[in-house]
Parts: sequence; C-alpha cells; structure tokens
Amino acid sequence: MTNSSAFRTGGIGGDGAQPVDRFAFREAMSRLGAAVHIATTDGPAGRGGTTVSAVTSVSDAPPTVLVCVNRQARINAAIKANGLFAINTLPAEAQDLSDAFAGKGDLAFDDRFALADWHRLVTGSPILRGARVALDCRVTEVSEIGTHSVIFGEIVGIELGARGPALIYLDRAYHRI
Repeated sequence: MTNSSAFRTGGIGGDGAQPVDRFAFREAMSRLGAAVHIATTDGPAGRGGTTVSAVTSVSDAPPTVLVCVNRQARINAAIKANGLFAINTLPAEAQDLSDAFAGKGDLAFDDRFALADWHRLVTGSPILRGARVALDCRVTEVSEIGTHSVIFGEIVGIELGARGPALIYLDRAYHRI
C-alpha cells in the first residue's frame, strides 16, 4: 500500500466537479518526469529563449509539436509575432544552460545565448549545437489556456544530435538519465 498525500483533493468526473487546488496540481506535475528543452525564436520581434519542459509531439502528418509557454514570458509574444520557434532538447551536462534560460542569474538574453554555441536551420530560430535533438518549427496555431499559451508548430527542420545521457526534471530537481 502506498502513502497517500495531504494533497488529495477533487473527485472523479461528473457534472459539477471542481478543479483541484493549484498547489496540489503543481505538486502532482512535479512528479511527472520530463525532458528539459530550451525554446528559442528570432525575427522581427526579437531573439529570445526560455527553459521549458512542456513539449509534446502532436502528429507526424504533418510533423507537429506543441510547447506551453507562460503568457507573461517575453518570449511568448516574440514567438507569436515571429511565427516561428525551435525546441532544443538538452543533454545531461547542460544544467547551467537550462538554469540561465530559466532566468536564474537574471542574465540578459544576449548573455544567455553567449553561454553556448548556436546556429540556424530553416526558420532562423537559434539551434543549440550539441542538443540531443533540435526541432525547427513554424507556428500553426495558438490556444490560450489559463496562464499559458499552447503553441503548435509544424516541424520544418530537424537536427539529430549525439545519443547519450539526457537532462530530465523530476521532483523539482534535475536528473541525468
């Protein structure tokens, strides 16, 4: 038998079901392991990047992914205005880069980008050299849900990096697998 949590809230489906407490939700989501990525963009609305874990494949025809980006993040508006973004999946040794793009150290975007080597594929979004995989995307749709934008992108370029340990975020901490 497993230990139950003090966060047990809500019920099972049905009409009138209330959403769970946001703190319970955040605790539950911290228990879902996720690859760590840096989402980037560049264009008339400017260059930017942010650390994200909410990236999901959507379809292979056409090849499409989604990324969730906080509406308050400056990059959110830049991705929408530029109409493009890249997803750079981080190798295990990239924790410092992840922290920088997550805003730790309050570095300006130019200083964050100076921490690594970048190039471009199709759209002009920054692609991290040494990423496990980089997906270069054109925005196809945006849905606004709560505090975040769910941004869908058709993949127009892929760069496969070396296989090896990946950087994962689980239980509010980095792990290497």
